[in-house]
Amino acid sequence: MKRTKVVDILKCTDYGTIVNVKGWVRTHRSSKAVDFIALNDGSTIKNVQIVVDPTKFDESLLKQITTGACISATGELVESLGAGQSSEIQCQSIELYGTCDADYPMQKKGQSFEYMRQYAHLRLRTNTFGAVMRIRHNMAIAIHKYFHDHGFFYFNTPLITASDCEGAGNMFQVTTKNLYDLKKDEQGKIIYDDDFFGEQTSLTVSGQLEGELGATALGAIYTFGPTFRAENSNTPRHLAEFWMIEPEVAFIDQEELMDLEEDFIKYCVRWALDNCKDDLEFLNKMIDKTLIERLEGVLKDSFVRLPYTEGINILQEAVKNGHKFEFPCQWGDDLASEHERYLVEEHFKKPVIMTDYPREFKSFYMKQNEASADGGSVGYKGAVAPGPTMQGTDVLFPQIGEIIGGSVREESYDKLMSEIERRKMDTTHLWWYMDTRKFGTCPHGGFGLGFERLILFVTGMQNIRDVIPFPRTPKNAEF
Repeated sequence: MKRTKVVDILKCTDYGTIVNVKGWVRTHRSSKAVDFIALNDGSTIKNVQIVVDPTKFDESLLKQITTGACISATGELVESLGAGQSSEIQCQSIELYGTCDADYPMQKKGQSFEYMRQYAHLRLRTNTFGAVMRIRHNMAIAIHKYFHDHGFFYFNTPLITASDCEGAGNMFQVTTKNLYDLKKDEQGKIIYDDDFFGEQTSLTVSGQLEGELGATALGAIYTFGPTFRAENSNTPRHLAEFWMIEPEVAFIDQEELMDLEEDFIKYCVRWALDNCKDDLEFLNKMIDKTLIERLEGVLKDSFVRLPYTEGINILQEAVKNGHKFEFPCQWGDDLASEHERYLVEEHFKKPVIMTDYPREFKSFYMKQNEASADGGSVGYKGAVAPGPTMQGTDVLFPQIGEIIGGSVREESYDKLMSEIERRKMDTTHLWWYMDTRKFGTCPHGGFGLGFERLILFVTGMQNIRDVIPFPRTPKNAEF
């Protein structure tokens, strides 16, 4: 008999029909008169209740139907008399696909997320991780739909690259060389001419530079794929392997870029509220009781647009008034998460787009603001900063801190080359990127959104390792 998904069974009111469901047992309660089996197949946070008359089934079979076991159940769909569900199944037959041993790690309630990370291959069957993964899927659908509906083209950038977009050097190397017998030159440097690509290559930290090439040909593109950072960061906000969404747009200015960032992220939040109601209600009840209120709050007001210089003034005023930060917040400092969250959660109480950061801790490709008479720069809304600033547009969110990093890109070949030379960067592998500034350059900009940070915000989860199926972190590449 053809199987019906649990999500569809629970919506069905065609009582009296014979249906078949398949899935994993959440609970099995037994009594002399009747057994109740709660079955879930992953299609919804809710279980379907299967009512079993124990006198009609072999006792040894029923004993094997324990939490975690996999079964197929066929029976009559009836209106439920109990609270919490509209339909249930009066069971006529059961087929046991897979038993579940008593040492099944996920059968107890109240286990910590840290404990469950040890069993990433099994934690997906729990209510919490089922909800998170369904929301993750919905966010991916929302992202593709938003950009498709707004005229962007999905653009695939390479995972293996010879260039370092960020200039940080924290990259995973890719090689076919025998690591026990490396050829080296007279200076002791490794020779790569016998390697697969003939040069040193790594996993990408970002598809942005290649994305810019796409934007200067197709007008508006977006990437959505895995990226890799070999950073030894054991924090709740960092992964070594994560997914990035990176749109790049030709002929866009700073104001329009901020409009795009705000509209895009509000669309994703609205999609979650409209399409993930059951899962969000579960997470709101079990994980974060302010989750739905916070998501709805993002949609209510326009994001604050705040020049970095003004943000520093607000933070320093807070210090004067007795607020204590762990890290300094002088002009020229790269803001820590505590600073970003203070601005968003305590001062403005809404998301903030911070603009016009000091040049020293931003990337070489960002467009520099015009110089002011005293050697500073004039940025967004005429804000005057004491030093050179870049046209950055980072979106700061409650509980997360920075969720989007964006900027207008420098389109002038001479200005871009000047910045590269000032930073003493090796341009060997950037010749193709510089060509876009020589052959028909144009104003353009874009941003990067860490997919897992979006999922953190939408689900209310506290650790980024719990919003990706199999997290990759320092000293951990299992599963």
